[in-house]
Amino acid sequence: MKRILYRTFSYLFFWTILFQVARVIFLVYHSTKTASLSLGETFKVAAYGFRMDISFAAYLSALPFLFFLLEVAFRKTIWLKVIRVYTFILIPLLLLLTTMDLELYAAWGFRLDATPLQYLNTPAEMMASAGSAPVALLTLQYLFFVALAIWVFRKLSRTWQASPHHRQHLVAELGLSVFLVAFLILPIRGGWQQIPLNQSDVYFSQNMFANHAGVNVPWNVMQSLLRKSYNTKNPYEYLEADKARALVQDLYHPKSDSIPSLLKVKKPNVLFIILESYTAKLIGPLGGPPDVTPNLNALAKEGILFSNIYASGDRSEKGMVALLSGYPVQTTTSIIKTPKKTERLPQLAKDLKKAGYYTSYYYGGELAFANIKSFLVNGGYDRLVDKSDFPAESYNSKWGAHDHILLDRVQKDLKEMPSPFLMTVFTLSSHEPYEVPMPTKFKGTDEETQFKNAFHYTDWALGQFFKEAKKQPWWQNTLVVLVADHGHLFPGRDANDAPSKFRIPLMMVGGALAVQDKVISTIGSQTDLVPTLLQQMGLPTAHYAWSKNLLDAKATPFAFYVFNDGFGMITPDGALTFDNVSKKPIQRDSSVTDRQVDQGKAYMQTSFEDFLRK
Repeated sequence: MKRILYRTFSYLFFWTILFQVARVIFLVYHSTKTASLSLGETFKVAAYGFRMDISFAAYLSALPFLFFLLEVAFRKTIWLKVIRVYTFILIPLLLLLTTMDLELYAAWGFRLDATPLQYLNTPAEMMASAGSAPVALLTLQYLFFVALAIWVFRKLSRTWQASPHHRQHLVAELGLSVFLVAFLILPIRGGWQQIPLNQSDVYFSQNMFANHAGVNVPWNVMQSLLRKSYNTKNPYEYLEADKARALVQDLYHPKSDSIPSLLKVKKPNVLFIILESYTAKLIGPLGGPPDVTPNLNALAKEGILFSNIYASGDRSEKGMVALLSGYPVQTTTSIIKTPKKTERLPQLAKDLKKAGYYTSYYYGGELAFANIKSFLVNGGYDRLVDKSDFPAESYNSKWGAHDHILLDRVQKDLKEMPSPFLMTVFTLSSHEPYEVPMPTKFKGTDEETQFKNAFHYTDWALGQFFKEAKKQPWWQNTLVVLVADHGHLFPGRDANDAPSKFRIPLMMVGGALAVQDKVISTIGSQTDLVPTLLQQMGLPTAHYAWSKNLLDAKATPFAFYVFNDGFGMITPDGALTFDNVSKKPIQRDSSVTDRQVDQGKAYMQTSFEDFLRK
């Protein structure tokens, strides 16, 4: 039994240690950047990167662990030889990736992924990226480490003992070997946590080099290939490029000279609350029933309600980018999955931080979900609070701390928050499985009723929060924004493309607001929110190229959203939804013009083209 444990775990840790050594080489090679790291940050690079190293080591160990099992079952040493051949093939391939990355990182500023596949038919462009590379030095280094790794592995594999031919312990040995194969699932996914390992898990610093250094290059290449993020061919080329750009530019024609002021002060605190799955269909003032969100219904009369706002997509991570960066959503992928792209996006936190704001983000779940943490780190938030900062007894069964626990923590921390501040808060209790820590209001056990009860619970938690907030000194100088991350199919089980599924609430309240009980019916999108806020504060917004001001009387009223390989386009003329696969409308109101159809296609085409260029 000890023999089986020794050779399996020695194989797993051979790869893990090899990747740790590769990280040390990376840090030494980029010594100028490494010098900017403190000793603590340098150790954190290794500590955070370890999970990714052992994850990819476990991927590589899956076949050898299976071969170890076969050797135990059949007592044939040929399987040990197969493992050696397999490893001797992988060592030069993986070390080639890590060696290429040393110089390509200096040229490109991001760790190697599947991007080189873009240049297979234009190799000159790839060579240009590393034109000044010390090729001879890198080649010698590569050959040395390949030889060293092979030598170490040969020494290691010679210590493996073949299974004895007597079979008195066969059942126990087979059971252990099967268990070890299954065990690899744990390091592959990065631990017991709900969300499998992703790039966010190695992002811990405001220094992007520190975050990048923690990434395991072979793991990164594999994930990039799985996401097909190397694809630079725009699948949505509906129109000639010039015509498409002109149609989109027409949607963002010059703005009004003056915008009405909503604020009593130019530099208010901003409390930005993102509500999970908060569809407009359950909000009383937006046409929903009056008894599901009584607290939000009352708040709407205390401030401004935007009644025709649409989510840009149907996932939390997509809504996050649209809300905080004013950037359009992609269909079958998301820019948030690629940190090197989100580094190039504007963010509300970045802009307010430049203006002297203290910035924080609070979420009761795991920030690694859907790579959201890397997006937030790129946004430069001063503080991130997530599931690990809450007691386990406050969790629901799946996501994390219940909303009233989250909001209690927010309430407590706001009392000590330096001013001015931007605090972004993301709720989670209205996400399935729709668990609530209180007696339910609506009778029934069907999924739609459970959703409605969870929706009502979040409204109750908000009501308790605002009741206390209005007594606090910070309230009078604070603008509160409440908006959903996306809509929902319930109630009514909307079709995937239905405009009603994407319609969401947006309201502004707070002591800093100079306007009350006002409804603005302009058609708009999540992407329009940040510049609307920034212009109220007199801050520049030109870098939000995919946004308009919701208070601009001259702005073109429209909303664009995407679903799984399709898009929707809402204007005063009506609603259009379009399937990108069949290249035909799914729904087209009779009043929708051909120009609106072309503008929808143009928006899909040019926004995805911009995503590919990022």
